[in-house]
Amino acid sequence: MNITLTESRRVLRQLQLDEVKTHAERNKLGQFATPTALAADITKYARMLLPTNPKIRFLDPAFGTGAFYSALLQQFPVSQIVEAVGYEVDSHYGNEAIKLWRETPLKLNITDFTQAIPPNSDWAKANLLICNPPYVRHHHLSRIDKLRLQRVTEEIAGIKLSQLASLYCHFLCMSDAWMAPDGLAGWLIPTGFMDVNYGQPIKDYLLNRVTLLRIHCFDPADVQFEDALCTSAVVWFKKALPPTNHVVEFTYQGSLTEPKMFRMMSVKSLRQTAKWTKFRLVSGGVNSPEQPLKLSDLFTIKRGLATGANVFFVLTPEQVYAYKLPFEFLKPVLPSPRFLGVDEIEADSLGNPILENPLFLLSCDLPPDEVKAKYPMLWDYLQRGVKQGIRDRYLCKHRSPWFSQEKRPSSPFLCTYMGRQDSGRGRPFRFILNHSRATATNVYLMLYPKSALAKALLDKPELHKQVWQALNQISAQALMGEGRVYGGGLHKLEPRELGNALFLTNLNITLTKNCL
Repeated sequence: MNITLTESRRVLRQLQLDEVKTHAERNKLGQFATPTALAADITKYARMLLPTNPKIRFLDPAFGTGAFYSALLQQFPVSQIVEAVGYEVDSHYGNEAIKLWRETPLKLNITDFTQAIPPNSDWAKANLLICNPPYVRHHHLSRIDKLRLQRVTEEIAGIKLSQLASLYCHFLCMSDAWMAPDGLAGWLIPTGFMDVNYGQPIKDYLLNRVTLLRIHCFDPADVQFEDALCTSAVVWFKKALPPTNHVVEFTYQGSLTEPKMFRMMSVKSLRQTAKWTKFRLVSGGVNSPEQPLKLSDLFTIKRGLATGANVFFVLTPEQVYAYKLPFEFLKPVLPSPRFLGVDEIEADSLGNPILENPLFLLSCDLPPDEVKAKYPMLWDYLQRGVKQGIRDRYLCKHRSPWFSQEKRPSSPFLCTYMGRQDSGRGRPFRFILNHSRATATNVYLMLYPKSALAKALLDKPELHKQVWQALNQISAQALMGEGRVYGGGLHKLEPRELGNALFLTNLNITLTKNCL
């Protein structure tokens, strides 16, 4: 069998099979095919980890059309492959894979791996597992499936995953029952588990139940899957308890066989670190004896308000005039960061922001009958929202009345919620100094000074600019290290993550004296 020729046929069939399905259909099942070059790089690295001339019992729990199996056949002679087993839940791909590889030792099962029964004896289990599991987010899993997966994962791996965990987390843990002692596993998975709360049990498993060998993180700007916006990593571990004083290799960018950066981390330090993706971004001083201030020491940080329908509730002056809306139910609101051309917002005598594109937020707490009786023009506008289905949207129908808004007073400092490092500014996040009474929507994080800092700012208004300058001196790397990153280099910060960012040491002294 000519493996190179078969691989060319496989890639072509993969494209044809993908074209038959919509992106939404493949996204629901987490079907993102592994590129040939990436599969080859991963399998080549597996060969470096294995002993010379190994007898391989191979397993791929999410086979697809067989990208990893094809790469395996190109790296190892068939005589060394004692057994090759695959699972594929979708017969659309599975039947084609059976045809492609019928002349090889492959045993492909077209069934759900999470419901399959693992081998009873160790000799029948895999000593090499390589997998790109389905990236199915919890939203696409029914409650019944979540409970079943949670139960089976706990039975096999001894850890209880959150119901917010994506399907790939269950695949990784369930595979423990399919691996022989000292077996090698390589998982191509999103980096999200390294930072989010639902990923903590996965990290516990990797640190305590197996020997974590290496995690290779790809450059966020180098998206491995054209049709999936997620940053990828390859996690390697051996099914054996970790030795004393074990260290784990973290590599970054480039390929597995030729990474651009690396860092060695002890298991002890990993157990004490909440976010693993920050290692490449934050240079020394994380545990500084000077105990620098976190932003959460000085600010209460909240997401801006979510209207549920900005197109209806956020209005231009022209719209306010056209619909004759009463000003007592309008509050100035900042435009989206991409339409905000300044980082310091001045205010007029009424506290309204001085901007080229001012906007107003519509919010009314009065009961509908009172609005109808006293404010007919506002009532007419609200009826437009009823006809457009605005009232029935999730956020709106859970408010009373549906046309009221969350209480988000203006804040003097704001930070953009997401951004890209390759923007014109070279930084994914912006800090805004707001002198106006404008509130903000949920594309911003709002920083409300805590009592000590608030008093200092009241006593000495000139401190506003000093604090703003201090915020802007927090490095982009430090902020990115606290947040999370998605495919294509899109960085995001949640309130708690921003709260973990540190002020520079020389500014901490000034702020400590004034505020604490």
